[in-house]
Amino acid sequence: MSELTEREMLEELKGFDTPSITNVVATYPKNPLCLGLYNPWTENWYTDQSIRCMYPELGRRVGYAVTCVYGLPDPGYSRLSFVDVIDALDASPKPTILVLQQKYPPQIAGKVGLAGGNMTSAMIAVGCVGCIF
Repeated sequence: MSELTEREMLEELKGFDTPSITNVVATYPKNPLCLGLYNPWTENWYTDQSIRCMYPELGRRVGYAVTCVYGLPDPGYSRLSFVDVIDALDASPKPTILVLQQKYPPQIAGKVGLAGGNMTSAMIAVGCVGCIF
């Protein structure tokens, strides 16, 4: 089998579901492809039934992850801005997928809208093809 180009590899990945990919790269330490990210039996870093695709009709997306954490302002921490997130997306190999972690108090977590029209338009403009949060 010939070696795949980067673009071909990304297209091939669309044929696999996320749990299968995670199992290979994160949890099988004897597999040479395993990154050993965590111990699946003792950690709680797996995806449970609460995650769902908001727009399944758009099909599967693959890309390079750019990650960030959003939460309430912390006066003790010099935080980055949304422009820094856009710069990271722009600098990343394409296509990108933005992965957001929300760290808000439980009483407002369900009311925080992170990816509105302006934010989404800016993400698309720099090559982002998806957002997970």
